[in-house]
Amino acid sequence: MRIGACQTPEILGDVDASLRVIREFADAGDVDLLLFPECFLQGYLVTEQHVREHALELDSAVLTELAGIRPTVVLGMIEREGDRYFNTAAVVRDGRVVGRYRKTFLVPGESVFTAGDDYPVFECGGMLFGINICYDAQFPAAAAGVAANGGQVLLLPAQNMMRRDKAFEWQHRHNAIRAERARETGMWLASADVTGERGDDRIGLGPTCFLNPAGEVIAQVPAGRSGMVVAEI
Repeated sequence: MRIGACQTPEILGDVDASLRVIREFADAGDVDLLLFPECFLQGYLVTEQHVREHALELDSAVLTELAGIRPTVVLGMIEREGDRYFNTAAVVRDGRVVGRYRKTFLVPGESVFTAGDDYPVFECGGMLFGINICYDAQFPAAAAGVAANGGQVLLLPAQNMMRRDKAFEWQHRHNAIRAERARETGMWLASADVTGERGDDRIGLGPTCFLNPAGEVIAQVPAGRSGMVVAEI
């Protein structure tokens, strides 16, 4: 399975722009699966106003616009189901949602979301993959849930647009935590994150990368740059 992990600019509230970025990455490399950051489709801004205004149901016609893209797309989005909202990663094939994972470990600022409660796995290129989202990586139980269901690859959409002091403090800690999950479970791990700046006080440094089951970084997009790294698992 060839995976492309995409480090993208942050896009807030502009779904059409997000879809264009997805198509650009799909045209840029010959891969079986493309991984995008946490809540990438509508942008990670967890105010009630943003979530309520931009949330989409999984059967939204918006996602059908990805029809014709060959790779499976794992896409962070803000999901609405009835009167509940979820921080979700949708698994999309040819414009059709074939599954989803809902973030199970929410940070205190994500009270607008409902936590998920399962760790599904999906097949692609003869491999089984599962998903954790960003803060999930700090909890061994989330990765263990994927491994227990047969996962061989763990995908981690993330969104680390942080205050500048925190961004540089955490720049190298993210992969140290993810390496623990890889070693504990024996899974490969791929992450996708945003880059760029939000106003004067926030910056996104990634990392978007691949870790092998020994927890070693084998490929990474340079900090502060948009781009894609590809690994064959």
